[in-house]
Amino acid sequence: MKNLVIRITHWCTLIARAATGAAFLVIIGAVVLQLLGRSGVVKTVIWTEELTRFALLWLTAFGAGLGLRSGDLVNVDILSESLPGRFPWAFRLFGAAATAVFAFILIEPAQFFTKIGARQTAPALGIHMNWVHAASLVMLLVVGIFAALRVISMLIGTEDGLPVTRTEED
Repeated sequence: MKNLVIRITHWCTLIARAATGAAFLVIIGAVVLQLLGRSGVVKTVIWTEELTRFALLWLTAFGAGLGLRSGDLVNVDILSESLPGRFPWAFRLFGAAATAVFAFILIEPAQFFTKIGARQTAPALGIHMNWVHAASLVMLLVVGIFAALRVISMLIGTEDGLPVTRTEED
């Protein structure tokens, strides 16, 4: 069981990193094209700003789970970590469980929000906005999965709920 959870966490981390990197590359490409257009090197295109904003949403969607895993999200733990014994571990477990439950509860409203986007079109790109709205759905799934994996890992003893630093295996 421990090895399975470790492998699942490893693959989820790799996929989220790749997707975050891809979104970042799209942002870089769109901004470079926009700058070239403004400087007169290439013909100006109107859709680069819109693409940059949409790619930023997707970068956030995949990066939020990575931030949860690495401890880079905002976390006020000065009180919980100063408590004796197993209390800090219990607070970290509760926090991860509450995050997972909250994320999974919000999936249904996010699906509804995504469906609404099918009736709208992005002005410059001309794509249906459900592709953009889906970023909120994906973010909830990614955060929920990483939070649930943290809960499981804490319960089976493969991690203590503290921020995970990058290792050679990642």
